[in-house]
Amino acid sequence: MDFSAHYTLTINGKPVETATQMDVVNPATGQAFAKVPVAGQAELDAAVDAAKAALPAWKALGWEGRREKLIAAARAIEPHSEELARLFVMEQGRPYDMAKGEVDLGAYWIKAVARQDLSDDVVEDSDTRKVIVRHEPLGVVAAIVPWNFPVLLAIWKIAPALIAGNTMVLKPSPFTPLCTLRLAELWRDILPAGVFNVISGENELGPMMTAHPGFAKISFTGSTATGKRVMEAASRDLRRITLELGGNDAAIIMPDVDVAKVAQKLFFGAFYNSAQICIATKRMYIHEDIYDELRDELFRLAREAVVGDGLQQGTMFGPIQNRPQFDRVMSLIAGAREQGLTLLEGSAVPDTGGYFIPITLVDNPPEDAPVVTEEAFGPVLPLLKFSDVDDVVARANNSEYGLAGAVWSDDVDQAFEIANRLETGTVWINDNLQNAPHIPFAGAKQSGYGVENGAEGLREFTWPRTVFIPKAKAR
Repeated sequence: MDFSAHYTLTINGKPVETATQMDVVNPATGQAFAKVPVAGQAELDAAVDAAKAALPAWKALGWEGRREKLIAAARAIEPHSEELARLFVMEQGRPYDMAKGEVDLGAYWIKAVARQDLSDDVVEDSDTRKVIVRHEPLGVVAAIVPWNFPVLLAIWKIAPALIAGNTMVLKPSPFTPLCTLRLAELWRDILPAGVFNVISGENELGPMMTAHPGFAKISFTGSTATGKRVMEAASRDLRRITLELGGNDAAIIMPDVDVAKVAQKLFFGAFYNSAQICIATKRMYIHEDIYDELRDELFRLAREAVVGDGLQQGTMFGPIQNRPQFDRVMSLIAGAREQGLTLLEGSAVPDTGGYFIPITLVDNPPEDAPVVTEEAFGPVLPLLKFSDVDDVVARANNSEYGLAGAVWSDDVDQAFEIANRLETGTVWINDNLQNAPHIPFAGAKQSGYGVENGAEGLREFTWPRTVFIPKAKAR
């Protein structure tokens, strides 16, 4: 497969080239392997104009017509899943089987969302009148997608926005633009021209999009700091927003769990995708009665983990996706060492120039250590002792974030009581990293604004029109 293939933007259903291009770097080597176009104001304006022009006909198709187009788009992914998975590994770094899993899940997700709809709500039906609420598309949606799940998190925006009757301009992360550009190419003959436009670019493109008056809504996934800037920009024209932001998710492990049974699931809940997941466990509170046993088992798994190039057989964990994030995680580890904290470092990593970091456990650091209070977004996990439930709930909630959390216990009723006290949008009991197209996903505190997925997420791409219908003729 030629990873240096010619990549183009998709605007109004056609390939578009630009005078300026940027490198795409393989995080396993630190070397550029492809180039993509850099869109500027002219390309953004053209994409918005195309999306506006396509809007009336796309809306007029209705739910059934749009459903047919989206299911066809999902099916178009399937014969290209291996190609997309290899492209995914090269630009994102995740091991091949897991990369293909995301591609396949993306196709499934589109089909599942496409089968949803928002029927009219009859809120009153009396002797004198009927009142219905209709769900109308907002217009042109700006979608800004991160680098950690470049296919699935794009589809979380694409599928509900389009099935609801909106059109879209999507910007992938400058670190991982290839799969999204390729998806748009595959869909040029399936989706009507202008319905779905993809423009790649550097960091300046995001602020151009959030400032553009042609968007009715901005859907953004990324850091809390950037999300605040998106909200500020959207406020100038009162545009709708959905923000899925950072997390510092806590897992509480009660003393009645079977350590041998849960350790591996806990391990992968923290380190899947090299811990580059907003809903990964980032603080693990372990009851003192089982602390040493669980710590030792997690350390064993870290020593056995195979970290390397995602295209190599047997690799379990890939590199950090980009150099800035690699430097940030390394700085956090260096700071922990300078504090004199005990670091339990897993298996050795390749010395290939890639952005590899060993899986690292931090043995019972103080609660105010940066490695505890900051979101690492990399393979560094603080393990913290607790003895009292009220105390651990307070510690888990002592964060500006509130994205997800987990409680692990053989006593599900007790776990449910604890889960209801956690200030997070999602809580799992004896599980982690679970979501589905029909289940709403939202963050509390500074972890987000609005909802993705489920009927609630679908409504985020509509506005309600209330219609009063009298039952007597006008006189």
